[in-house]
Amino acid sequence: MKVKIINIGDELLIGQVVNTNAARMSQLLTEAGMEVDSVETIGDDGSAIENTLSNALASADAVLVTGGLGPTKDDITKNVLCRMFDSELVESEVALDNVKRIFAARGYELTPVNRAQALVPRCCKVLNNDLGTAPCMWFERDGRVTVSLPGVPFEMEWLMKNRVIPALREHFNTGTIINKNILVQGIGESFLSDLIEPWETSLPANVKLAYLPVAGMVKLRLTARMQGNADTTDINSLLPGLYALAGKHIVGEDCETMEELVARAMTSRHLTLATAESCTGGAIAQRLTALAGASEYFRGGVVAYSNDVKINMLGVSTDTLAAHGAVSEETVREMAEGARTRLGADYAVATSGVAGPSGGTPEKPVGTVWTAIAGPDGTIAKLLHYGDRRQQTIDRTCNQVLADIVRRVAL
Repeated sequence: MKVKIINIGDELLIGQVVNTNAARMSQLLTEAGMEVDSVETIGDDGSAIENTLSNALASADAVLVTGGLGPTKDDITKNVLCRMFDSELVESEVALDNVKRIFAARGYELTPVNRAQALVPRCCKVLNNDLGTAPCMWFERDGRVTVSLPGVPFEMEWLMKNRVIPALREHFNTGTIINKNILVQGIGESFLSDLIEPWETSLPANVKLAYLPVAGMVKLRLTARMQGNADTTDINSLLPGLYALAGKHIVGEDCETMEELVARAMTSRHLTLATAESCTGGAIAQRLTALAGASEYFRGGVVAYSNDVKINMLGVSTDTLAAHGAVSEETVREMAEGARTRLGADYAVATSGVAGPSGGTPEKPVGTVWTAIAGPDGTIAKLLHYGDRRQQTIDRTCNQVLADIVRRVAL
């Protein structure tokens, strides 16, 4: 089935708000085995909405629309949908109960303006929005489906996962879609493609492989479309051939990010972790603690950007700094060991480098990064060389360190 996405909002057109909905919706639909035919962004203009939606419905099985469902006068999507589907606005009991529930939970009085959120075209089916007051609306005509979703990203994502995609699968009888993620680190996308080409070309016709490169790592996603009952054993049987070719680069499976792998590795082994960061500025700790449940294994972190903090908070020797500098194997080892001891963790990681774009020397050019992991079996340091793009250096360093933690504790 082919799906078109239409994102509505003047704020999207003028760049005031980044259109993250388009990317996330495309990702979720692709994971579900549905082909995204096109993505269009338009303003809050009735004629533009009607023309764009009419053109999309001429060639797509389903059109997903976001935005324009709020309580203010510039939110006009519902009125346009009424015109298109020859309907009128009526108060939906389902939508009204949801609005009342949310306002009661927040201790707010329900005003007439907000009650209007429960008005929907009579011909639509309401898909309840558990996270917000704007309803999600499902329309059908001539075998094609239109779904209007709120533009608030977290509401849209929840609705896509819990309401829209399951309903699309049932309506279009798409069969069973199974996805498998394999996280690979330490090899570039093109080199990985060459390495696993014999395995990739031997995949069954109903299994597709996607390469998703991100800052020093590649996420391989296998998507299998199956009819009837199927489970992950069908796709797992394909993995031995992949491991035979690229096993040393594979960090783990069934996770979207490296930090998820770290959380799983640490909690399953009842281990604790601490961080001591200089050039990454706390980015590793932030990624770890962004996941619920991080307190089970993460002890804490120190952002030791200055030498004084390295000395006073982590116990790095002044002699070490004087002799070798902050960006050195000796310093990063002492940072990791100090964090492990002072924060009482089983393992600790440390980073120190020249993130750029300035500050490099002939001996330590921009992009030079030292990392270390201290654990019960000693401390291991690693020298990395990245380019002069600051954020890229930070992101690549984070993914390298997180992958090294997983590899270290899995030994």
